[in-house]
Amino acid sequence: MSTATAVGAPPAAVLWDMDGTLVDTEPYWMAAETPLVEKFGGSWSHEQALGLVGMGLEDSARIFQDAGVRMGVHDIIDHLTDDVMRQLAEHGVPFRAGARELLADLRAAGIKTALVTMSMRRMADTVVDLIDFDAFDVVIAGDDATRPKPFPDPYLQACAALGVTPEQTVAIEDSPNGLRSAVASGAAVIAVPLMVSVAGAGAHVVWPGLEGRTAQDVASFHADHFRPKEAAQ
Repeated sequence: MSTATAVGAPPAAVLWDMDGTLVDTEPYWMAAETPLVEKFGGSWSHEQALGLVGMGLEDSARIFQDAGVRMGVHDIIDHLTDDVMRQLAEHGVPFRAGARELLADLRAAGIKTALVTMSMRRMADTVVDLIDFDAFDVVIAGDDATRPKPFPDPYLQACAALGVTPEQTVAIEDSPNGLRSAVASGAAVIAVPLMVSVAGAGAHVVWPGLEGRTAQDVASFHADHFRPKEAAQ
């Protein structure tokens, strides 16, 4: 379907980032990172942790190696994923304010949804399984992506799995890397910043948060974004 034919129609799908967008798990990741680096005699600052927000896990693991962690890339990924999953089991899924309600409203409106995350599939599946309704049609996780964010591949893979074009979708992201990935895919992109600035990442609109947002708000944004310029004049 071309962009023009999508004008006026609600989005066929909404594509959600997970960490920091749907759920506020970034503190869990940070809590796992510091003791790992310190175990090998290094130090890990809050600023370094913020630099990893939205980054693919393999790239993050190489940064930990540079910080002195003497483990293989996949061993680092497994260690951090296990630690975050332990925290999820102990403390539950920390939904970002308004995210669960918006997701449920999209489902009630018949709009397809996908989870597009750089976390491992076993962690993504754990989060999805803890949601008390049928939340997603498709999950694209870090170990599914042909290339990680900020490449567009994860979002393009989600669109292909859903049978939609990027122009028929809205993506919701909280980090610069995630926003660059979503924008490059051709989706209409909403930024909902949490821990890091999204300035210069190319978001088409910035919402301070998701509280009070509805499926109609998302549909209106999508229609406005793809409305031909001459129609808006």
